[in-house]
Amino acid sequence: MTAFHNAPLRQFLADFTRLIQAPHGQTEVLAQGSELLATLIREDNWLAEEFAQPHAEHYQQYLLYADPLSRFSVVSFVWGPGQTTPVHDHRVWGLIGMLRGAEISQNFARHGDGTLQAEGEPVTLQPGDVEKIAPDVQDIHQVSNFYSDRVSVSIHVYGGNIGAVSRAVYLPDGREKTFISGYSNSSLPNLWDLSKEKTHV
Repeated sequence: MTAFHNAPLRQFLADFTRLIQAPHGQTEVLAQGSELLATLIREDNWLAEEFAQPHAEHYQQYLLYADPLSRFSVVSFVWGPGQTTPVHDHRVWGLIGMLRGAEISQNFARHGDGTLQAEGEPVTLQPGDVEKIAPDVQDIHQVSNFYSDRVSVSIHVYGGNIGAVSRAVYLPDGREKTFISGYSNSSLPNLWDLSKEKTHV
């Protein structure tokens, strides 16, 4: 029996809003924000099942919260078995926290001839791990579900409304194709409706 409740997410949003409101630069936001996200993903009893549902053909990106001033957004990424992203960028800072399963992140860098090549070793995120991304460091990567036989779920925090940000996927020759991702869900969780907090068997 697992109890699902929104209190941890509500607390995270309150704490992150206070962090964003303070006069911090990107480095401090990522440092303190990663600690807040690590606290959120320490327990796996708060994400409602509807925001952890995989799709048979591609990963899902469920919006959990969008700051009304577009200062940050919180998203659950749900990976079906063996699913992967194209090589892509973000163009805003981000934090990735592993909640269930595992995922692999491979960074890419542009070479002098304009092509993209894998940069460094792939990083495997396990439950409780948090990874930082920033547009002025290494913003181009590809992410995959570590598992070929089970679903993985990660929680992402971005420095903007990521579903509305114009960014790019990359071809092997370095050419860019711009896109705006949107979200997989058409409705948001009501974090303040305590009557919907329930226990699932």
